[in-house]
Amino acid sequence: MRDRQHFVGAWLGDKELAHLRKQCAVTGLSVSAFVRKAIAGVQLRPRPPGEYGALLRELAAIGNNINQIAYWANARKSIHEPEIVEAAVLANEAWRLVKDKL
Repeated sequence: MRDRQHFVGAWLGDKELAHLRKQCAVTGLSVSAFVRKAIAGVQLRPRPPGEYGALLRELAAIGNNINQIAYWANARKSIHEPEIVEAAVLANEAWRLVKDKL
């Protein structure tokens, strides 16, 4: 059985319908979901770009590499400059990717 038992229809002009469809496309929501969230006062935001998944995976890999370098440094009680440079390069690349996608 449906959770929602009440249907509400609305007559819209061409411009209003075009605007509603554009907002639904931007947020990635259906018309029904968009209207329900708007009524509930939810702040609607644009859907994140598809590249975010790849960006998050890359950031996780960079975090793992930095953790490994920290582990090696603690285990050996020292760290070599190339390892520090590699971590810095990875962190800078991650920052560049984030800035490019925002």
